[in-house]
Amino acid sequence: MPTALLSCWDKRGLVEFASGLRSKGWDLIASGGTARALQAAGLTPRRVEELTGEPEMLGGRVKTLHPAVHAAILARETAADQAALQARGWGPIDLVAVNLYPFQQVVSRPQATLEEAVEQIDIGGVALLRAAAKNFQRVTALCDPDDYAEALDPADPPAFRRRMAAKAFAHTRAYDAAIEAYLARQAGLPAALQVTAYPILPLRYGENPHQQATYHSFEPGGGPMGGELLQGKPLSYNNLLDLDAAWRAVALFEAPTVVVVKHTSPCGVASAPHAAQAVGPAIASDPVSAFGSVVACNRAIDAAFVAALGDLFVECLAAPDFDPGALQALARRSNLRLLRLPVAGADRGQELRSVIGGLLLQSPDLGDPPDAPPWEVVTRRAPDEQEWSALRFAWLACQPVKSNAVVLARAEGEIMATVGVGGGQPNRVDCVRMAGDRAGSRAQGSVLASDAFFPFPDGVEAAAALGVMAIVQPGGSRRDDQAIAAADAAGLAMIFTGVRHFRH
Repeated sequence: MPTALLSCWDKRGLVEFASGLRSKGWDLIASGGTARALQAAGLTPRRVEELTGEPEMLGGRVKTLHPAVHAAILARETAADQAALQARGWGPIDLVAVNLYPFQQVVSRPQATLEEAVEQIDIGGVALLRAAAKNFQRVTALCDPDDYAEALDPADPPAFRRRMAAKAFAHTRAYDAAIEAYLARQAGLPAALQVTAYPILPLRYGENPHQQATYHSFEPGGGPMGGELLQGKPLSYNNLLDLDAAWRAVALFEAPTVVVVKHTSPCGVASAPHAAQAVGPAIASDPVSAFGSVVACNRAIDAAFVAALGDLFVECLAAPDFDPGALQALARRSNLRLLRLPVAGADRGQELRSVIGGLLLQSPDLGDPPDAPPWEVVTRRAPDEQEWSALRFAWLACQPVKSNAVVLARAEGEIMATVGVGGGQPNRVDCVRMAGDRAGSRAQGSVLASDAFFPFPDGVEAAAALGVMAIVQPGGSRRDDQAIAAADAAGLAMIFTGVRHFRH
């Protein structure tokens, strides 16, 4: 008769699983609260203390840490191991279902004390899982109730056991990492960076066909970027980079906004009372680059949005949702990828970038921080009401553009839109000229946002020559007085924000 040991903090699916095991002729052993839950459901498992001959000790800190338990799990199918068990009167344990004390949930509460946290450090459960996972050739280790159904009748038992062993070790690794990070914080020490990511999406190749690539998620079984691909071809490496850039950008805006991204940098941004009204202006910012782009919207996409998109070829559309009319209209574009994404997904805790020999870690740039200084008019002329509206929009629109970011924008009633975007060049004045080239005649009467200060007055002079009427920039250069003098000489209004938004 095969034997299962059950010791579960999370009782989800436990009774059904135990009943399924019992119906297949399994003997059940359970500890503590797990045994009580099964008895309440009419099942009668053997208690761990019946196997060990020892009662629980130290207020439940010691229950399963006993040779009768661990030898039964770790025994191999060799004659010597089986004889050693029989000499002690013990039988083998063939399945271990354990989930651990909720340490992460407890320490995430602001009011949690160190004493409470320490009591949630599971010792016996981790030892059980590791022992079962080590002996995966014979024993099944289960740490997730979502695997119970398959465990009752696995299609390929050896492969299932190997898969569950890998999952168990990943689970205990993450658990130990959470404990280490918490105790390091309590001691005022820097915690080691622990990154766990699960391969969920094999990609055809990376940036180029000769490069291999895979998408990893921080959540097991998660979708791309935490979302759901609704239609279209599989996402590529470059699609995911562009989608990430587009979603970061559109999440900065509260108003209905559309962002067009090409090669990870926005080339068109527009806000309007309704998302469909922003489509045309966002594309018009750089219609050449919009071909083959990724488009993101921070509102649900409807049929009016699709109509405004026209026949423009885009690689991907990303939005919080797509209504039935939009899905029906977009279904005709079978290669178009539709990605439904949670808006909250753009607000991430940390950003990681790889460099040779290590990683860079930083908090994400989610816009001006709460303690940012008030904006300051530094020129003789202040912006008029329409310019103020356009400057506030342009300041948000320039932040996700690659530095040296320069954005030209206009306000037409309630619709705000970029008319020229320049970025990613070694000097700022070239970016002003690039934005002006893309804007053409629309630069006349526009406003300009720059992600960092102008180190020389030439950038301001180039903007004035384009017909720009107002500038918003961080300030902070040693030559700020020269930039201000150039703006005054041209009759421009200029605002200093005191905040920089470089994006390398």
